[in-house]
Amino acid sequence: MIRILIVEDDEIIASEVAKSLGSWGFEAQIASEFDKIDEEFAASGAQLVIMDISLPYYNGYYWCERIRRTSKVPIVFLSSRADTADVVMAVNMGGDDYIAKPVAMELLIAKVQAMLRRAYDYETGAGVRFLGAEFDAASCSILVGDNKRELTKNESRILAALLEKRGAVASREELMLKLWDSDEFVDDNTLTVNVNRLRKTLAEAGLGDCVKTHKGQGYSLDA
Repeated sequence: MIRILIVEDDEIIASEVAKSLGSWGFEAQIASEFDKIDEEFAASGAQLVIMDISLPYYNGYYWCERIRRTSKVPIVFLSSRADTADVVMAVNMGGDDYIAKPVAMELLIAKVQAMLRRAYDYETGAGVRFLGAEFDAASCSILVGDNKRELTKNESRILAALLEKRGAVASREELMLKLWDSDEFVDDNTLTVNVNRLRKTLAEAGLGDCVKTHKGQGYSLDA
């Protein structure tokens, strides 16, 4: 199992990232000793690091440089600071990728998978298994046996959100935020149209009617 160290002092964000990584089969560890990140990294055996910039004691640039003294492990910066100067500094200090907050979890997973492929010849297969199928967020596709079917970006985002909530209901508000980052100007019918398109695509792939409607709540996936 691939182990990933999350260096993020916002507990809510760190937990959300860890939960998402866990749902995709990664082992996520959240850093806790922000004055000893280099020691915590060494003890973790992590194969990839997700690093915030604004941290207690020392910033993410400092810890990236410290880790780089002993390891070439991929380091992905995840920060609300998205100025060009911040991106350049991250690269100069040894970072491999830079993602601005807020970030859709499926984008983060796709970035992590791509980084692991480049660093370790890591094979993601098609990602998460459900109902005998495999979903690959990076390529927006599902594989059923030898049959590969492409999904639209919206279908892929909805399916990723439903898979993250397996065993529970994903509210309409959650799904709209996944699609558009804000539900302020979204027509509720637009989500319904996108969910129905996903239903049709999954049915055509032989997965039946696996997206269930929960009236007044949202949707769930029989997976």
